[in-house]
Amino acid sequence: MAKKDRNWKAEAKKLKAKLKKLRAENATEAKPAKAAPAVSPLAPAGGFPELPVIDGVEFATVAAGVRYSGRTDVMLARMAPGTAIAGVFTRSATRAACVLDCQAKLAGPVDSAAGAAIIVNSGNANAFTGANGQASVDRVTGAVAEALDMPATRVFSSSTGVIGEPLPHDRITARIAELKAGLSADAIEPAARAIMTTDTFPKGASTEIEAEGGPIRIAGIAKGSGMIAPDMATMLVYIFTDAKIAPATLQKMLSRNVGDTFNAITVDSDTSTSDALILAATGRSAATEIKDLRSTNAKAFEAALREVMTDLAHQVVRDGEGATKFVEVRVTGAAGPADARKVALAIANSPLVKTAIAGEDANWGRVVMAVGKSGAKADRDRLTIRFGDILVAEKGWRAPEYSEEEASAYMKRDELVISVDLGLGEAAQTVWTCDLTHGYIDINADYRS
Repeated sequence: MAKKDRNWKAEAKKLKAKLKKLRAENATEAKPAKAAPAVSPLAPAGGFPELPVIDGVEFATVAAGVRYSGRTDVMLARMAPGTAIAGVFTRSATRAACVLDCQAKLAGPVDSAAGAAIIVNSGNANAFTGANGQASVDRVTGAVAEALDMPATRVFSSSTGVIGEPLPHDRITARIAELKAGLSADAIEPAARAIMTTDTFPKGASTEIEAEGGPIRIAGIAKGSGMIAPDMATMLVYIFTDAKIAPATLQKMLSRNVGDTFNAITVDSDTSTSDALILAATGRSAATEIKDLRSTNAKAFEAALREVMTDLAHQVVRDGEGATKFVEVRVTGAAGPADARKVALAIANSPLVKTAIAGEDANWGRVVMAVGKSGAKADRDRLTIRFGDILVAEKGWRAPEYSEEEASAYMKRDELVISVDLGLGEAAQTVWTCDLTHGYIDINADYRS
């Protein structure tokens, strides 16, 4: 009898181990692709813009089944030898392995003669995955480096999607040869689509300037819809230019334009573990090299770069999960820059303000509340609030000429401006946000499943 018990227990143990293995395999199987969401009503008219080819940059995409089968989910960009790379990344304390890897590579020695590459997957963030996260990054970047004949230190990776799931990197490395074969200079739009998660439209922006010696072109793509809040970068963004510029100068320009572009937007006040902005300059333009930040070329280029960054940042807000309103919050008259930013973000992030906007309710009392809770210096009797051009409140009271009907009619617009003057100083800050609707809950209630 004892022998039979032992045999039964041993068999049960084997079956239990087999079941555990099957469950683990099923957990990483690609799921059927979800139906594409309806395009945001705030999406730019005309769809994805026609972006210029950037000399020295090629793109390719594949459907690797990282999370969903039948969905294009991996993008590869190859840059020519001599390309300068700059980047800014999330300051989250739980940064994903790919973010840490990119930061380490940018901080290390640069082989300027080598080419460079960016590989991005959607569906899985490879965040909070322990030591396995870095191992997956090494496998993916190593495979790209070998295929494209460049140092692994010049291959930058990003991952976006579900947090806490091991990255099935073998599905990506198995498609590297196909990605290499498909590289094309005019495939930036498919690249923008491949990096989308809950986005309802691909995001692209470009500009061109006439610089001394020839034109300089800039083109960028971005993804972002939810988990968007200022802490650099709150999304994935890749910007490419043919300008001749050293990495240190490129980094300085990028860093000092982040605060009023990508760090001045918020959808839901949540900062991702995986956010990154990478800027690549191939140096293929005939224009004179940008060395002196005070030069005409440098000023024109930086203004153009800021224009592209602002455009992409606004598109992310316009694609905010469930958004129906694009909202600009302008704060002026603050005692200092920090206070201006506190007030602007307090208004833009307030669930009460955002739901009132969604309901087209001219509830300016919620703006008063947000100013008061911000932690910034404020004086009730110096505060002025406007909805668009409509004076709502001043001198500690509702404006005498205020019309509830006029304000309510204004709130029905797709694009709104909320202006607050604190009357205490000269500092100002503008941020952009969207409303908070039932759609946001619908998207995020089952995102993992």
